[in-house]
Amino acid sequence: MQFAYIDVKTSSNLKELIDFLAKSDLSFDTQIEQFVVAYNANDDIIAGGGISGNIIKCVAINEAYRGEGVALKLATELINLAYELGRTQLFIYTKPEYEILFKSCGFYTIATAYPNVVLLENSATRLTKYCNKLAQNYIQGEKIGAIVMNANPFTLGHHYLIQQALSYCDHLHLFVVGENASLFSYAERFDLVKQGIADLENLTLHQGSDYIISRATFPNYFLKDKALTESLYVELDLKLFRHYIAPSLGITHRFVGTEPICAITHQYNQKMHYWLEQAQLSSAPIQVIELERNYYAGEPISASRVRQLLKNQDWQALSHFVPQTTLRYLAQKYREKSDRLPVWLNGESTDLIHHKGNKYENN
Repeated sequence: MQFAYIDVKTSSNLKELIDFLAKSDLSFDTQIEQFVVAYNANDDIIAGGGISGNIIKCVAINEAYRGEGVALKLATELINLAYELGRTQLFIYTKPEYEILFKSCGFYTIATAYPNVVLLENSATRLTKYCNKLAQNYIQGEKIGAIVMNANPFTLGHHYLIQQALSYCDHLHLFVVGENASLFSYAERFDLVKQGIADLENLTLHQGSDYIISRATFPNYFLKDKALTESLYVELDLKLFRHYIAPSLGITHRFVGTEPICAITHQYNQKMHYWLEQAQLSSAPIQVIELERNYYAGEPISASRVRQLLKNQDWQALSHFVPQTTLRYLAQKYREKSDRLPVWLNGESTDLIHHKGNKYENN
């Protein structure tokens, strides 16, 4: 048995690898950067796995070679490659049949969606340390709320949702999804949220983390049924939130906006009711409250609509969909690219405004 590394970006022929994964009912995950592949003496692929960021994905082993030590050697090669790439805080999404294998390699299960997928990480204490750090921001109250948002970018709809949630609870914890798979980078999105909520009180803004799973980084290769894949993502994400994040901060309520546009997000909202409120789990239930989203001229305010208006350089319409802080940032970012930037925006100062009154945490 010999191992080889395949750089997905430079490889001109991935068909053999794609066909091999298909035999294990796995599709090729385009987010993967490097594959570790094991060949037998006939140059046939007998095992393989990929690395995407700090996540190990697409682990597959030919049935004829299971139980012969191939799995352990593959896992070792994957971990060594990840460390060579400087990625020491590792996660793995894999089928339950490989759970014991990766546990023997120093991984620990942190969430499950049996019988389809388990999520493990290579530390017995990292999640506990994260929760302990969150607990430093614990606020005593009868109703402690939470919102998780991507904010790509931050809109008046987001601001309205936060305002309404604050009217329901004693304190609100706001999490910004941490991945970099959106039009705006995580740093941009976080800064726009921070600026956009500067007028609000009783609010703690948290940095994103690997424990708030992004749909963009969740594996899409497990099953051919994409609806089931989406369901598994939701289950793992919400179980992590209910078991670990919410108890650390005393969160009792989670707020979401109604979703009249995106069917996937609407489905997520419905499943949130089940996994946070109804499912019989070891942790306390969390009440889910759907708040009517904000509208302008009969149209729901959404980040997707804002991105479309930005693409069309419709600055006048954008002024009704985003707060001034976001509008100024967009004007600065697209000033050189836009031939329609209005005089009233060209003349505005695009310096970031510093506000006081909120608690910003680097968790």
